[in-house]
Amino acid sequence: MPTERVGPPRTGGERETLRGFLDFHRATLAMKCEGLSDEELRRRAMPPSTLTLLGLVRHMAEVERAWFRRTIDGEDVPLVWSPDGDYQAAYDASSATGQEAFAAWRAEVEHSRRVESAARSLDVTAYSARWGVEVSLRHVMLHVIHEYARHNGHADLLREGVDGTTGV
Repeated sequence: MPTERVGPPRTGGERETLRGFLDFHRATLAMKCEGLSDEELRRRAMPPSTLTLLGLVRHMAEVERAWFRRTIDGEDVPLVWSPDGDYQAAYDASSATGQEAFAAWRAEVEHSRRVESAARSLDVTAYSARWGVEVSLRHVMLHVIHEYARHNGHADLLREGVDGTTGV
């Protein structure tokens, strides 16, 4: 089933707009990976880089988990593929499967949506151990949007290298 990607609202409140952009970028990453085999999802950009589409999915699952669950919600849950806090570890998807990575990513996206919607406002703050400061939900949402936007650029190039597909 093809991923449905809805553009962010052209008008609306700040929170609705942030949600829209975040979901737009989430859907973009999913679309870049659609229709590919595990082997194609694990195809590296160029040696010695371990960057792959599947690695990007795993990395973004870690990003969602770290910022929404661990930081904003304060859950004491470990990272999935980056046990020592080295987010680069998630990029090495050499033995990963699409099913495993996408199941984890989708679960983290759903957790993130619940955490965000339960927060009383974008001004809710939490301590970021990684940065050593308080951060607002607004900042977290913008930061995660930035992460997706940057990595979706990588996904564009990776997908083109796999089968020539561009755009989307």
